Amino acid sequence: METQFQTTIKQAQLPIKAVIFDLDDTLWPQMPLITGAEQAMFAWLAVHAPKITEHHNLQTMRAIRAELLPTNPRFSFDLWALRSAILTKMFTEHGEDVSKVEHAMQVFAKARNQVQMYDDVMPVLNTLGKHFRLGSISNGFADLSEIGLADHFKVSLAAHQFGCAKPDPRIFLAACEQLNVAPAQAVYVGDDVLLDVQGAQQAGLKGVWVNRAGKNGLAGIAADFECTDLLSLLGWLQVAD
Repeated sequence: METQFQTTIKQAQLPIKAVIFDLDDTLWPQMPLITGAEQAMFAWLAVHAPKITEHHNLQTMRAIRAELLPTNPRFSFDLWALRSAILTKMFTEHGEDVSKVEHAMQVFAKARNQVQMYDDVMPVLNTLGKHFRLGSISNGFADLSEIGLADHFKVSLAAHQFGCAKPDPRIFLAACEQLNVAPAQAVYVGDDVLLDVQGAQQAGLKGVWVNRAGKNGLAGIAADFECTDLLSLLGWLQVAD
């Protein structure tokens, strides 16, 4: 009878068949993107819902976010719903037309999708796509079709659509299932030690930490591979163009 240890060893020796990526701060920097999107939406509000901008600025809007976050479990994984709730609250309180909330959200989304990818992203995706099944998992709501990356991924899961967020193992396991690979045959690549590396490892995947900023790690969490750029990932996976 095979022991659990023997099973674990066999799984660890399975060949890698899939590489799954985080998006924000892995394929592009997030903070300039979100800041720009918030500013674009605020400028739109100043014209189309001026009572909002008369009483609020970006700082007070973020305070409302912190206030609303614990009021609905969905907000922990659905950032679209959270931002929409923030706007709805402000529009209602200040007598603006609530039907304009969706338009304001679309202004935010359009700016949020104007990403500036890191230089290593396209060369690495093009190379890995020749050797592995590629996927993505994100807690954000970037639109890969709008960004122009959708065709690179066979599977793309977003927390707000899936129903839970990283590090919940269900979203990692669902990606593996849709890619038709065992978790031990998949690598997850991300910038966050807790959400990406530990989350992936607890679901049975290998976790790669893309540490572009040279941050210190966290005690008790050891990535299967750590790199400062995605090009290093090619060497670790032993692939070449």
